[in-house]
Amino acid sequence: MPLLPENGNVMFEEDDLPYEEEIIRNPYSVKCWMRYIEFKQSAPRNTLNMIFERALKELPGSYKLWYNYLRQRRKQAKGRCITDPAFEEVNNCHERALVFMHKMPRIWLDFCQFLMDQCKITRARRTFDRALRALPVTQHHRVWPLYLKFVRAHPLPETAVRVYRRHLKLCPENAEGYIQYLRSVDRLDEAAVRLAAIVNDESFVSKEGKSNYQLWHEMCDLISQNPDKVKSLRVGAIIRGGLTRFTDQLGKLWCSLADYYTRSGHFEKARDVYEEAIQTVVTVRDFTQVFDSYAQFEESMIAAKMETTSELGQNQDEDIDLELRLARFEQLINRRPLLLNSVLLRQNPHNVHEWHKRVKLYEGKPREIINTYTEAVQTVDPAKATGKPHSIWVAFSKFYEEHGQLDDARTIFERATKVNFKQVDGLSSVWCEYGEMELRHENYEQALRILRKATAIPAKKAEYFDTSEPVQNRVYKSLKVWSMLADLEESLGTFKSTKAVYERIIDLRIATPQVIINYAMFLEEHTYFEDSFKAYERGISLFKWPNVHDIWNTYLTKFIERYGGKKLERARDLFEQALDGCPPKYAKTIYLLYAKLEEEFGLARHAMAVYERATQAVEPAEQHEMFNIYIKRAAEIYGVMHTRGIYQRAIEVLPDEHSREMCLRFADMEAKLGEIDRARAIYSYCSQICDPRMTAAFWQTWKEFEIRHGNEDTIREMLRIKRSIQATYNTQVNFMSSQMLKASSNATGTVSDLAPGQGSMDDMKLLEQKAHLLAAEAEREKVKPKEKILFVRSDTSRSELAELAKQANPDEIDIDDDDEDGEGDEDNGPEEVQLEQKSVPAAVFGGLRDD
Repeated sequence: MPLLPENGNVMFEEDDLPYEEEIIRNPYSVKCWMRYIEFKQSAPRNTLNMIFERALKELPGSYKLWYNYLRQRRKQAKGRCITDPAFEEVNNCHERALVFMHKMPRIWLDFCQFLMDQCKITRARRTFDRALRALPVTQHHRVWPLYLKFVRAHPLPETAVRVYRRHLKLCPENAEGYIQYLRSVDRLDEAAVRLAAIVNDESFVSKEGKSNYQLWHEMCDLISQNPDKVKSLRVGAIIRGGLTRFTDQLGKLWCSLADYYTRSGHFEKARDVYEEAIQTVVTVRDFTQVFDSYAQFEESMIAAKMETTSELGQNQDEDIDLELRLARFEQLINRRPLLLNSVLLRQNPHNVHEWHKRVKLYEGKPREIINTYTEAVQTVDPAKATGKPHSIWVAFSKFYEEHGQLDDARTIFERATKVNFKQVDGLSSVWCEYGEMELRHENYEQALRILRKATAIPAKKAEYFDTSEPVQNRVYKSLKVWSMLADLEESLGTFKSTKAVYERIIDLRIATPQVIINYAMFLEEHTYFEDSFKAYERGISLFKWPNVHDIWNTYLTKFIERYGGKKLERARDLFEQALDGCPPKYAKTIYLLYAKLEEEFGLARHAMAVYERATQAVEPAEQHEMFNIYIKRAAEIYGVMHTRGIYQRAIEVLPDEHSREMCLRFADMEAKLGEIDRARAIYSYCSQICDPRMTAAFWQTWKEFEIRHGNEDTIREMLRIKRSIQATYNTQVNFMSSQMLKASSNATGTVSDLAPGQGSMDDMKLLEQKAHLLAAEAEREKVKPKEKILFVRSDTSRSELAELAKQANPDEIDIDDDDEDGEGDEDNGPEEVQLEQKSVPAAVFGGLRDD
C-alpha cells in the first residue's frame, strides 16, 4: 500500500510537477522513476517510500527499483532497537520483493544478512533454505559461504553438521573446512571418519596444500590422541595400512600407533608395538624417533608407578613391579647399540663393517658370536658386499682358533676357499690366512700343502683379470699366494723346491722387481752366484725403466762385491748396458757406482770420463752436485790444477745462480795458487751475470780481493765495471720505464697534477716508445762485440779511491789532491770498458792456460 498523508491526499510541491508530468507521460519508464527518486533523496522518509511504492506498483518486476528500495528501508532501520516494529516492516518488504525477485541471489543474501543482524536464527535458517530451493544450482555457490558463516557463528552443532553435510554433497572439495569445524565442536568421531574418507580418495586435492601423507598423519594423530572419542574406525588397521603405504616415514606412524594403545590403557600392547617397530624400521631416523618415544614411554611408566606408590604406600608386590620396570628400562638403554646395528644391517645386509661391529657388541657371548658369524656368511653376497667379505670368513675361523677348535677353524677356511669372491685378492687372502694359522700352530707341512694346493694350476686356466671366470680358476696367478709360498719354501723346503717356485713365478710373468731381487739373493745365499746374476738378467729383460732401477742397482752392487776388478770388462759392459736408455732421474746413482769401480779397479782417466758423462746425463737440478763431486775427485786424483777445465765447463753449463758460486770458488782457487790475474779475469767475467742490486755478496768478495791483491787502478777498474754492469741491467724496459716516468713527473709535474684528459695517455705512449727504442738500442750494443760501452764516470771520489788503495798497499800508493782541477787526470774523459758476452772458452780466459 502507498504511504499517504493523514488526510489521504497526495501532497505535491511545486518542484515535483515536472517529474509528475513525466511520470504521467511514461508511467513504465524506470529511468523516470529513478530520476524522481534521486531528486527526492533529501525528502522525509515517508515521502521517499511513497514514491518507491508508486513506482513498484507500476513496475513490480524491476530489480533496480526493488534493490534500491530495500537498501533504503534497511538503511532507515539501522541503529534502532531490535524490537522496533520498523524491522518487521522491512522484513515484509523483503518478502513482497521475493514474490517477484526470487531468482535474484543478491536479494536473498541481503535478506538473510538482515535477519542475521536481527538475531532471528530460525527464520534466517529457513530463509537460507528457501533461497537454496528457489535459486538454480549454479547460483548456490553464492549462498553457501554466508550460510556456513551463519551456522558456525551460533552454538548449534547439530544444525551446522546437517548444513555441512548438505554442502559437501555439492562441494566435496571443502571437506577440510567441515573437519576443522567438527574438531572445534569436539565431534572427533565424525571428523576422523571424514579424514579417512578424503585420505582414501586418490582424486582429492587439498585446498590448504597438504599432501596425502600430511592428511594421513593428521588422521593418525587425531585417532591416536583421542581413543575414547573415536569409535567408528579400526585404528590399528588404519595405521598399519599407512605403514605399508608410506614406507619412507614409518617412525611417526609407529609412534602414533603406540600412543593410541598407551592412551587407551593397553600398555603391554603399546610395548609390543614399540618392540615390533624397532625390529622392522630400516632407517636411522625412524629408529631414533621410535627409540626415543619408547624410552619416554618407559620413563613415564616408571614415574607413574613411583607416584602411585608414594601416594598409596609401598608393599612388596609394588616394589617388585617397580624393580621390574627399572630393569626393563635399563635393558632397553643397553640394547640401543645392538638395535641400531640391526637397523643398519636391514638397510644394507651386505655391509661387512657392520657385521664386524655386531660381533664386537656380542663380546663375551660365544653363542651369539657364532650365530652372528653364521648369519653373516650366509647373508653377505660377495658381488654386492661393501667392504672385504673374506674378512668375515677369516674372523670366523680365528674365533674358533682362539678357543682351541682348530678342526672347526679348518672347516671354515675350507668352505671359504669355495666362495666365489668378487676379486682374486679376497680368495688369496683366505689361502694366506689359512696357511698362517697352520704356521702359528707349528703345522709346517700342512701350511706348505695348503699353499701348494692354492697355487696348483686348475683344469681350466683363466687370465687374472678375466671377471667372467670364477676366482678359483684365477688364483693360481696371485702373487700374494706365490710370495708366501716362496717364503715358506725358503724357510722349510729344499733349495730345489724353492728355486722351482721362483722359476714358476717368473714363467707365469707375475714377478715384480722385488721378487727378482729376492730370488737372486736366495741363490747368492746358497753360493750360486752366476745363477743369481742370471736371475738379475732375467728380471732386466722383463722390466723397463723406471721399474728396473732397483734390479740394476742391486745387480751392479753385487757384481762389484763379488768380482771387484777381476772381470772389469764385463762390469763395464753391464754399466754401459744399464746406462743405455736410463732416464736422467736415475742416472746419478749408476754413474757414481761406475766411477767408483773405475777409481778402485780401473783407470783414473776412465773415472774422470765417467764423471764427465755424468755431468751431462743427470737432471739439471743434480748437475751442480755432480760437478762438485767431479771437481773434488779430480783434485784428489790429479790435483787442483786439473780442475780448471772442469770449472770452465761448469760455468758454461750451470744456471746463473750455481755459475756464480762456481766462479767464486774458481777465483778463490786461483788466488790461493797465486794466479792473481787469472782470478781477476774470472771475477770480471762473472760480473756479467751479477746485478749489483741482487748480488751484493759477489761485489763485496771482489772488493775484498782487490784490497788484498790489487792497486788503485784495479780497484778503479772494478768500480767502473760495477757501474757499467748496473747501467747494462738498467736498460731493461721495466727499469727504464719507471725511471723515465719518474724523470718526466719531476720535470713537468706528476700525472695527478694534469687536468683530466689533457694528454696523459699521449705522454704514456711516448714514454713506452722511448723505452722500446732504448731497449732495442741496448740489444744492438750487446750484439756488437767490438763496440765499446760508454758510461758515466763513477761517483767514487778520489779520496775514497785513495783510502781503498792505502788499505791494499799503503807503502806504495799515494794519490795527490792537487789534481782536482783535472789536468793530467786520465779520468777527465769518459772511460771505455769492453765487456764481452758470456762464453767461457779460451777467448775469455785467454793466456790463462796451464802450459
